[in-house]
Amino acid sequence: MFLFLASLPFWLGAFFTVLLPTALAMTGPFIIRKRLPLSRLVKNNEVAGFHFGTVGVIYAVMLAFAIVTVWEKFSEAELFVLHEAGASAALHRFAAGPEPDAVAMRAAINVYMQSAVEEEWPRMAAARESRETARALDALYAAAMRLGEGKAAAVGVEIMRELGNITQARRGRLHLAMGVVPPALWTMLIFGAALTIGFSYFFGLEDLRAQTMMTGGLSSIVFLGLFIIVSYNYPFTGEVSVEPHPVISVMENFRGR
Repeated sequence: MFLFLASLPFWLGAFFTVLLPTALAMTGPFIIRKRLPLSRLVKNNEVAGFHFGTVGVIYAVMLAFAIVTVWEKFSEAELFVLHEAGASAALHRFAAGPEPDAVAMRAAINVYMQSAVEEEWPRMAAARESRETARALDALYAAAMRLGEGKAAAVGVEIMRELGNITQARRGRLHLAMGVVPPALWTMLIFGAALTIGFSYFFGLEDLRAQTMMTGGLSSIVFLGLFIIVSYNYPFTGEVSVEPHPVISVMENFRGR
């Protein structure tokens, strides 16, 4: 469900994650007021206010922790892409020259990067990986092994190190593409949101419209926080996503060399 929400256009995701839940939450005071008289709700104000403050602070901490976590992981995904692009550029330079093995190495790098952009990025948007890109990486390793045999030992070591960096960066972005927030934390966030908003129903204000508006304000803040988490939870999905621009830039810089 969260992957589906993240894949929606920004405005539609905001509607389902913020506007619609907020509208539903604002019906709560009317439902409670029909079942419980104002005189009973007024008696809850002092005790409920103390508990509401405690619940609100605890949930705010959890929500802030989740937002910071998904933002850090989103930034980490961007770094993985930058490292993969940098290592690919380094391999291009190590494979400079007219030798057949060097030409084959450059071709293998280009095939891998093109497959990563055209095949794997759309797959990562659906939290999957590309077998074609994995095979292209295997072919790149084979070309690097052949090129390394004809180079100095130090150059061969550097080639394999950059290949390792590419592999590590690819595994990192594939791992983050599966989602950042674990199910247990999602359960806490959703249950905490329901509990925090539900507490506001048991206050007794004479002006029901004012209480409804306050509930709506509280709900919108809570659901906006959840919307941010949903948007950044899958770093390669939706309009708020990590783009392959660094890899494309390397492909364009070394095209035809």
